[in-house]
Amino acid sequence: MEPAVDLCGAVALVGRFPALAGADLVIDPGEVVLLQGPNGAGKTTLLRCCAGLVPVIDGEARVLGCDLRTDRRRVRGRVGLLAHSSGLYDDLTVEDNLRFWGRAAGSDRADVEAALDRLGLAGRLRGVAVGRLSAGQRRRTSLAVLVARRPELWLLDEPHAGLDQAGRDLVDGLIRDASAAGVTVLLSSHELERAAAVAHRQVEVVGGHVREVGGESDVA
Repeated sequence: MEPAVDLCGAVALVGRFPALAGADLVIDPGEVVLLQGPNGAGKTTLLRCCAGLVPVIDGEARVLGCDLRTDRRRVRGRVGLLAHSSGLYDDLTVEDNLRFWGRAAGSDRADVEAALDRLGLAGRLRGVAVGRLSAGQRRRTSLAVLVARRPELWLLDEPHAGLDQAGRDLVDGLIRDASAAGVTVLLSSHELERAAAVAHRQVEVVGGHVREVGGESDVA
């Protein structure tokens, strides 16, 4: 079976700085991998590379069978990136944001409704403009957009940020369910103990390289 993510000596720049300086990483379909490293280590760059948003200038890099060196646009519709910034339109309602972003990925009304329900947004919040939401509600909306788009690879940058305990538990459940359905998940989190509990293994970005951390988790 072809890996969902296959990086070999991948190099990517932020400005002129090599945020990735020959990174090696292989992730199997359905695997949940926790990405560690201090601020500025290159975690976000790695996630954005896998999303096809940052070019890989050297080495080999394939995501979902797509060559990121030659055709990174092709992968963008098949992955879901949850970034620090939401990318949501403040003047659109929660539901309209899901419909807008879901349409580009081929999502239908049932996908949108299921995502709204799963993230606790199917009631009055569905008709509220995103600009009027709290930070936690915006984060739930971003997660709902991800779920509605049904990507094959989830790239999560601090997915628990801004959420209360119930929201954090919901994120953990989403990750477990996605993995059980064959979706691959690569997440970065400062809440290492919580994130490690849902991950199959952990890797760390150090000096622009990626290395394994400890042994494999016993997550089923």
